Amino acid sequence: METAGKEEISVEDEAVDKNVFRDCTKIAFYRRQKQQQLSKNSTYRALLDSVTTGKDSTRFQIIEEAAKIPLVAEIYGIERNIFRLKINEETPLKPRYEVSDVVTSKPSIVKLISCSGDSGSMVLTNEEGDIKFHIIAKPFKVDLVSGEEVVMSINSLGQLYFEHLQVPHKQRTTKENEKNVSGDTYKEKEDDLGLWEEKFGNFVDVKTNGPTSIGLDFSLHGFEHVYGIPQHAESHQLKNTRDGDAYRLYNLDVYGYKIHDKMGIYGSIPYLLAHKLGKTIGIFWLNASETLVEINTEPAGEYALTKMGATAAKQKIRCRTSIHWMSESGIIDVFLLMGPTPSDVFKQYSQLTGTQAMPPLFSLGYHQCRWNYEDEQDVKAVDAGFDEHDIPYDVMWLDIEHTEGKRYFTWDEKRFPNPKRMQELLRSKKRKLVVISDPHIKADPDYSVYAEAKEQGFLVKTREGADFEGICWPGLSSYLDFTNPKVREWYAGLFAFPVYQGSTDILFIWNDMNEPSVFRGPEQTMQKNALHHGNWEHRELHNIYGFYQQMATAEGLIQRSEGKERPFVLSRSFFAGSQKYGAVWTGDNTAEWSYLKISIPMLLTLSITGISFCGADVGGFIGNPEAELLVRWYQAGAYQPFFRGHATMNTKRREPWLFGDKHTRLIREAIQERYALLPYWYSLFYCAHVEAQPVMRPLWIEFPDELETFGVEDEYMLGSALLVHPVTEPEATEVNVFLPGSDEVWYDSKTFAQWKGGHTVKIPVALDTIPVFQRGGSVVPMKTTVGKSTGWMTHSPYALRVALSTKGSAVGELYLDDGHSFQYLQQKQFLHRKFSFCSSVLSNSCADKRGHYPSKCVVERILVLGLRKEPSLVTTHSPGSQGQPVPFTYCATTSTLSLEKLSLSVGADWKVHIQ
Repeated sequence: METAGKEEISVEDEAVDKNVFRDCTKIAFYRRQKQQQLSKNSTYRALLDSVTTGKDSTRFQIIEEAAKIPLVAEIYGIERNIFRLKINEETPLKPRYEVSDVVTSKPSIVKLISCSGDSGSMVLTNEEGDIKFHIIAKPFKVDLVSGEEVVMSINSLGQLYFEHLQVPHKQRTTKENEKNVSGDTYKEKEDDLGLWEEKFGNFVDVKTNGPTSIGLDFSLHGFEHVYGIPQHAESHQLKNTRDGDAYRLYNLDVYGYKIHDKMGIYGSIPYLLAHKLGKTIGIFWLNASETLVEINTEPAGEYALTKMGATAAKQKIRCRTSIHWMSESGIIDVFLLMGPTPSDVFKQYSQLTGTQAMPPLFSLGYHQCRWNYEDEQDVKAVDAGFDEHDIPYDVMWLDIEHTEGKRYFTWDEKRFPNPKRMQELLRSKKRKLVVISDPHIKADPDYSVYAEAKEQGFLVKTREGADFEGICWPGLSSYLDFTNPKVREWYAGLFAFPVYQGSTDILFIWNDMNEPSVFRGPEQTMQKNALHHGNWEHRELHNIYGFYQQMATAEGLIQRSEGKERPFVLSRSFFAGSQKYGAVWTGDNTAEWSYLKISIPMLLTLSITGISFCGADVGGFIGNPEAELLVRWYQAGAYQPFFRGHATMNTKRREPWLFGDKHTRLIREAIQERYALLPYWYSLFYCAHVEAQPVMRPLWIEFPDELETFGVEDEYMLGSALLVHPVTEPEATEVNVFLPGSDEVWYDSKTFAQWKGGHTVKIPVALDTIPVFQRGGSVVPMKTTVGKSTGWMTHSPYALRVALSTKGSAVGELYLDDGHSFQYLQQKQFLHRKFSFCSSVLSNSCADKRGHYPSKCVVERILVLGLRKEPSLVTTHSPGSQGQPVPFTYCATTSTLSLEKLSLSVGADWKVHIQ
């Protein structure tokens, strides 16, 4: 359930009204910074005689040649090849906003050593000396040098921009008038540049602190492939921008967002990765205000002529990508992640912002949602429908209509007279319930949540100090100030079972509309001069508002279980670090093929920027998908991390069995494939949780030295073992699948046909086909049987699908715990097993000896793909026992060996010898 003004927006009208949302030309701080770029009259100089070296950082002044107002720069070295650059006013009129709560703890500082330089420069290096900060004084510039190569230059284009806090507007006007400056001239300049007031439509943004924007450029040498800065409905590889067409990071409620557009939508992660052969780096721009990012890639030049005396020398020009960051306020605070591999960059970013929270197992199953399931009988009927049609699912969702008059933490007594009874029905099926809780609170003095929040001063304020009020689903609403730690603590307490009447321990939470969405507000959101805790304006922290709500919600769910149970929280709005608190999705998509197709690059971009637990609404939230599109979307969604069907209220019902027997069967098969692979999914999420490796990966992550993979976005890897190419075109009879790796072998997961890597293959597809390939050299753990939900599959046996590499080997892992508690952390109650196939022996061994977890599960089936000849004997061996021969089946046509009816303990060491 999402967006402003469904009263005015027809479901069929998908076009975004650009009059509601601003493009760059209507954003004043963008115009001001572009004006400086054009004038080229702003030059900064580093005062290297001001350098001081403290315990944590090296500091020096930067001064703008004309204004002579000093800035102070600080450079930090951080463990694992990370550097931090902060630039702030040396003596601001009052403190400028700095983002807190995103960087997980105080980074471990590595002392930087000052080494050689000349009178106009200074060189800092880490202890290893492998990366150098070369600071040039005039004009101010920083080169990051790795070995002998300049990897990155900062301010080489002279786009450093810093607007100093000024005296209040009225005082300034008086002073200007005292100097006989024409008031009309001043007003014209102000209106054009939005210095103290900025108009958009009927809204006027009054800026108490005046203009406060910042900007800086980064030139990435040798790089022409850059990724990241979600959320946009755009390609995975970031495109060059042009004037007025920057990527916008500004969290907005955009109903039926336009695809292939750089406008900001629900979430913002100001983090960008660049990749080239042999190196990956990242830039994390820690700023929560509205941010614009310009990108310009200059390809490698053939040759340039450089005069050298009387001769002309040919010189190769490397490609270069320039990144220009511009934010409305705050300070410059940027982390430079120097890799050098993709895996290193993921770990560096997670060191700063945290890893993906370990999800409860049920949340990796299928979720069923619409706006809205009408009442308890509707829930009961839909739940029974899944059982009747033998389709597994784990979670039923309720949107806003389940509440009493759109008051969160309540139940509509007519529709849901006995919510605990309804939850007990779901519990009996080992299923869960998710309900919605948005940040807007109905302004009703008889509503206890509102009354208490108002009394405690927990609501966002207007610039005049009154409680901010806006229109959202309940009508007139106020907004909880989640930036205040006391509000978050109080809000977390609302989830306690005695407080949230009718809730049980199988109820989990969905945070929606938390950009925040404000109907009839500027761009359907909150006025920028609204005030938060600490008297900070909303403009300073807009993009982090939803992050704070998800943080508070997750903490509330943990508290209600006295710290024992993992939460599940889905949030529409997000920021860097949101991965610590749960899942996100791509918002109000539309039931069209193009939205199915764009979901892949959108999810890949989220995945590489820390948020592995992400998905897109299956079927499209808006509109009515035809049966073919719905089937294809289920097939795609089954191989994406967060798997939820969802639809808006005035769409036709689309439960999986409503499209005829044929399509019901195809949807059932897709969902069952998801459930069969849950051991692999869960193991991947554990890897994301402890090692920060994305679950869903663009090909370039797994094949960083293959240029052909760098722009691929219609297929992806799940972990390192599975390649997925969803079908995203109607009436498709074949798809072109690029199988990377010239020394790789790939196996069709259904037919077991083998394909050599390093080229594109045409794969025939029918409506029952989703091309999935297992990489040679991998072992994928699966379940042999699928239950009604994940809870029914706890003790069901495992299968191992062993796909041999060209060298006849394979490895894989299985992670197992209770699936719901924190015992894996607190008591090391987990199993982490490693499977290895080498020299015709498959072994199961312990991958982490710290873990202990009793499991009755057995490996019942083993399938070996790519075995070139039929064995004469297969035996199993475990410590203290003689080899036991086991029956087998060998198919020479597909080169597969099948072992059935085994009983090998999943948690014990054993070996299978193939002779």
